[in-house]
Amino acid sequence: MWAAEPLISSHLKRDGVRIGYQVFGTGEPTILLMPTWCIVHSRIWKMQVPYLARHHRVLTFDGPGNGQADRPSGPDAYSAAKHVDLALDVLGATNTKRVIVVASSGGTYRTVRLAAEHPDRVDGVVFVGPFTPLVSDPPDERTEAFESGDYEVFLERFMTAAFSEPHSTKAIEDGIGWGHETSLATIADARLGNQVDADIFRDLCARINCPVLVVHGTEDRITPPHHGLALAEAIGVNASVVLIDGGGHRQDVRDPVTFSRLLRDFIHTIYPIDPPMRRWARATHRSRRALYLSSPIGLGHARRDLTIVRELRSRHPDLKVDWLTQDPVTRMLDLEGENLHPASRHLVSESAHLESESAGHDLHCFQAWRRMDEILTANFMVLHDVLQDDHYDLIIADESWETDHYLHENPELKRMLFVWLTDFVGWLPMPDGGKRECALTSDYNAEMIEHIARYPRVRDRSIFVGNVEDIVPDTFGNGLPTIREWTKSHFEFSGYITGFDPAQLPDREALRHELGFSADEIICMVSVGGSGVGAPLLRKIIEAFPIAQRKLPQLHMIAVTGPRIDPASLDTGRDGLEVRGFVPNLYRHLAACDVAIVQGGLTTAMELVANQKPFLYFPLAHHFEQTFHVPYRLDRYRAGRRMDYAAGDPDVIAAAIADELDRKLDYLSVESDGAQRAAAIIDDLL
Repeated sequence: MWAAEPLISSHLKRDGVRIGYQVFGTGEPTILLMPTWCIVHSRIWKMQVPYLARHHRVLTFDGPGNGQADRPSGPDAYSAAKHVDLALDVLGATNTKRVIVVASSGGTYRTVRLAAEHPDRVDGVVFVGPFTPLVSDPPDERTEAFESGDYEVFLERFMTAAFSEPHSTKAIEDGIGWGHETSLATIADARLGNQVDADIFRDLCARINCPVLVVHGTEDRITPPHHGLALAEAIGVNASVVLIDGGGHRQDVRDPVTFSRLLRDFIHTIYPIDPPMRRWARATHRSRRALYLSSPIGLGHARRDLTIVRELRSRHPDLKVDWLTQDPVTRMLDLEGENLHPASRHLVSESAHLESESAGHDLHCFQAWRRMDEILTANFMVLHDVLQDDHYDLIIADESWETDHYLHENPELKRMLFVWLTDFVGWLPMPDGGKRECALTSDYNAEMIEHIARYPRVRDRSIFVGNVEDIVPDTFGNGLPTIREWTKSHFEFSGYITGFDPAQLPDREALRHELGFSADEIICMVSVGGSGVGAPLLRKIIEAFPIAQRKLPQLHMIAVTGPRIDPASLDTGRDGLEVRGFVPNLYRHLAACDVAIVQGGLTTAMELVANQKPFLYFPLAHHFEQTFHVPYRLDRYRAGRRMDYAAGDPDVIAAAIADELDRKLDYLSVESDGAQRAAAIIDDLL
């Protein structure tokens, strides 16, 4: 799933060669993201497009050789002149008069020609990691691999050099994947077609009269920074340079927040914006303000977060809370009368992404999260804009991973108190992922550990929603600390937060009467959470219902689809079976039921533990949290019966329902003061 979908996606032809182009956003000015060397295509700009498209109109196109374009033979098809003509064709096809151009690496020469030869079409240029013929570099192992014809070796070496910063596994992986969409022969033609004499290049640079920004990493191993400095010198007084200490070849990919901010500031120097009306309150006249970021992956975060907020308000009646979050959390908060920040509409759906990554009852959560990189970046930039325009005393982030990550990557942006909440710590590899996944999860864990060690001031408080004993005894990876000991040193513990107090619920008989359940019914609640990932499980359980009903004639099954599954998509034509959509305050139904069947998420399972209810749970295949973290905690509470979706045919499920009804429960009790304890930790800051 893309973080930004194009408004227009089309093709055009020049000299018989077909290329693809796309248009994003509607604001002005228009930003043209130029193709680079055809070892990659226009998806290389994925970290910039969503942010730019919220403010501007954005054009991308795939030049010959990769992506949605033909792969012609011969160097002439890849010449800078052809690319300039193609860029002009795209401008014509999209009725675009003038643009600000952004280019990188092998896209430098064609962009220099476009700006020099068509000054009436180009208002400014940004170069990132530019390549120029003005300086030379000695051959290296990549050159040798290229000339030997070993494309696999060349790709790996090139991408590893291009993304030389630590923890660049996803960028390297993307680059190699895009490189496989073309061939060594094609990029060899493109390499020859893009060559230019240094004197011609220098003369073209001198003709550029528009503002130019050159962004270059000091550790660029593809085009070292003397390329960028030479380019700026050749352009002259119109060019400015930003060197990124420690940066590699593509700052737009590895430091997308910093690059997007530089790019936006540059755009504003050419197209100044009218400053909005601002209000400022004297410090003694300000109320306390908090911005709450609640994870949309399931509704459990929202219930506990709302309970924490209510506890904070009881301590600070003047506290004003805005929520920056997404569907389905927004539905629940809207029903509760909470104030949703208007920027919430700009957030890209994380639930939709996970649904797109699932197949059957299988969701490789870690890999899906890695493939959500552009969505996480886009959503952080929404928060960035909010904090640019307004001031909050406090941000509370409940598993808003992108916020924690990018604040540690850009600690200068942290201008408020920041509280981090989570109910699990540590990525864990799935067994069938082999050494590769072990290495990847270790790398992601190591990056997080390094963040906390380097900038402990970013998190003013870290709260683990649970107890020390709930933390898995595993390590973060080879050579890294154990998860439990590290978490004990870096978190405070609130105990579990259910979002309700079972003691405050009506007695079972009164609650069942209130919900319309008769005394002689056996109520089986089935719930799969707030995303659409659980649809296959719902269908399988519904298949088991008639078998279970033959064993238990009084059985009444209520299948709750949640906010993102259409109840009409399920078979409801059986007596005793009821399908409902989104059910606010589902915990009340769980408290009144006799048995429950749930997916494998922590929140619903712990609500059942708190209500002392028997239940079956089906962890999603390849979902590391539901496979490791949640079962470990439930085993500690002696709660729930873990089921295997693949082995759980209707007869097995029906028998398990009957068995659980006969089970004598000896669950550990769940604390009811978790929200108060979390609020007390936060209150210490306020």
